[in-house]
Amino acid sequence: MSQPYSRASAEAAAWLARLQGDARTPAREAAFQDWLRADPAHQSAFERATDIWADLPGAALLLDEPPVRAASTAPTPIAEARARWRLPLHQLALAASLLIAVGIGSFLWLSRPSIYSTAIGEQKVATLEDGSRIALNTDSSVEVRYDPAQRLVELEHGEAMFEVAHNTARPFIVRAGDKQVRAVGTSFVVRREDKEVTVILLQGKVVVTDIRPAVKRIAPTYLTPGERLRAQPEGAVRVDAQPAEIATAWRRGQAMFSDTPLIDAVAELNRYGGPRLVVDDPRLATLRVSGVFATNDTGEFARAVAALHGLRIEQTGQTMHIVR
Repeated sequence: MSQPYSRASAEAAAWLARLQGDARTPAREAAFQDWLRADPAHQSAFERATDIWADLPGAALLLDEPPVRAASTAPTPIAEARARWRLPLHQLALAASLLIAVGIGSFLWLSRPSIYSTAIGEQKVATLEDGSRIALNTDSSVEVRYDPAQRLVELEHGEAMFEVAHNTARPFIVRAGDKQVRAVGTSFVVRREDKEVTVILLQGKVVVTDIRPAVKRIAPTYLTPGERLRAQPEGAVRVDAQPAEIATAWRRGQAMFSDTPLIDAVAELNRYGGPRLVVDDPRLATLRVSGVFATNDTGEFARAVAALHGLRIEQTGQTMHIVR
């Protein structure tokens, strides 16, 4: 795979131009050697720059005369690369421009986002290039962009569990609405539904920050394993406990409820498709539900709730009403 365009690539292109012909002086040569020694990436970047220039289609047409090899009894890789082309001064700017254009083209190709999504009732696991994994729940979509400085994921909608490969120099960032979750090596769940964002930390450490304009931002929130953060755009952030077993039940095809209002349990089950559940009576909506239910069988859930509370099920087409 091509190397991403970086600051080292830009500097290499500039040095390639500086070292041509009469522009090469002892002082400039010494500065170049200092630049090479400053970072192992510099030598690789310079070799790539000379390779790119040598391989550019039609590059030879820019020359007024054939390339001249530098005289050396035992050329080093850098010396050999540097001697590959000697351009007249008026062509150096074009050479550097072409190098930068090729580098930027490679960067844009590498930074094109990867999009992963699921349909209603579907789940999917994606393994990213660094070994990190994203498990997508029902009706979810993420956009992934990797660059040399960070690993960026945008949760467009739905829910995803992230298992992040450790890399302190390249943080893993998940954005959902106006919230941003920053991690290094950890696992956590992020859910974006309507305008509410939920973050549940399973292992490691994360910090949740606000990416709205500064005047509206709230302070960063650091989570510890087993904590859940829930945030609404204009409301205060709430942090409470959420056991990992409940937070990841959907990975096992289950929904777990503990003293949950019936209306909330119904909304959760409806996310997974199948016959749609409806609770019309506001008095029934507040009934409490506890238990473990299969996410692919809303009918089983409705019948269990009806039996427990002495209710009935009225079905019309693909809609099941829970009534008295």
